[in-house]
Amino acid sequence: MQLLGALAFIVALLFSVMIHEFGHYLTARRYGMRVSEFFLGFGTRIWSRQRGETEFGIKAIPAGGYCRIEGMTPRDEMPEGEENRAFYRASSGRKLIVLGAGSFLHFILGYLLLLLLLAGVGVNQVLPVINSVVPNTAAQAAGFQKGDEIISIDGDRSGDWQKQLLKIRNSKGRELSFIIKRGGVEQTITATPRMTKIEDGTSRYVLGIVNEFGTKRVSPVRSISSAAELTWKFTTTSAKSLVQLPTKIPGLWGQTFGGEKRDENGPVGVVGVARVTGQAAASGELTTSERIGTFILIVASLNIFVGLFNLLPILPLDGGHMAVAIVDEIRALFAKLRRKPRPPAIDVQVLTPITAVVFVILAALTVLLLIADIFNPISLNL
Repeated sequence: MQLLGALAFIVALLFSVMIHEFGHYLTARRYGMRVSEFFLGFGTRIWSRQRGETEFGIKAIPAGGYCRIEGMTPRDEMPEGEENRAFYRASSGRKLIVLGAGSFLHFILGYLLLLLLLAGVGVNQVLPVINSVVPNTAAQAAGFQKGDEIISIDGDRSGDWQKQLLKIRNSKGRELSFIIKRGGVEQTITATPRMTKIEDGTSRYVLGIVNEFGTKRVSPVRSISSAAELTWKFTTTSAKSLVQLPTKIPGLWGQTFGGEKRDENGPVGVVGVARVTGQAAASGELTTSERIGTFILIVASLNIFVGLFNLLPILPLDGGHMAVAIVDEIRALFAKLRRKPRPPAIDVQVLTPITAVVFVILAALTVLLLIADIFNPISLNL
């Protein structure tokens, strides 16, 4: 089961790569650019087929993929008569759309996966069903029983228990009316929450019940907005992680070669994520729906992180090429204000030394994460 979970993650990762490159392909073709290759993987060709001017195929090393758009720089040769289809000849706006389409589809895929999780699989949450009644509390005095399902509080039938819980905590000792379902029959119970000292030393109004915890689907309508909120939450979390990444590297080095305990909130590579996914799939502590939900959550969060990472304004990432296109437009604006002709587009090959340095840094980080994930992996403790 653990191997199956890891393989499922790898397939999902390759699918995400294909979606990313497909975004570049669709928008490049939309603007008349010449796309000569669309491959999943690198290295030796395993299979390919020519469709029009584009060769689609699979290569031996499943470590990503690429969409070759011709004429990325003025030095690239174009077929005779198709010089105007070169990428570098397009307007800056079209360049930005083509370059950003891959990351955009990562966010869309992440959102759709979260929508599927909420509306189709369900998420673990506190349920409005009583698991136990605490002795000598308002709930016991009112006659609540184990198994009662709380349908509404003061007429509010909201299915969000966290929202309902606030009504109890903010009651200020006022009597509340509860509609509960017991044995399939709805009935009304009134209870007055009592101010109670809790474990953290604070006091608040409580009813005196312990709720059940389980998987619950969100309504299709509500899941649309909830998935958007989760997508935004994952995006902001990913942004914070990227900002903190440089400060995590020294610790990762010590965890890899110094025998230190692996930081669960630190960076993790593809191998580590695959291992965690497999561990979740094989866990006897999780139900089938919880395993599926964990898998979807991991793939969704990974897509959102990768989408944001690709937008970083450094070459050779898409964000680096987008930054060049933006600088091109700024240069053109200044030239226009000075009543001079538009300057030629920046040749990204001139920036090759910078690109090479960034590539070496990213490759070194990838290798470090690979070693850490193999010899000092993160564990879910399931």
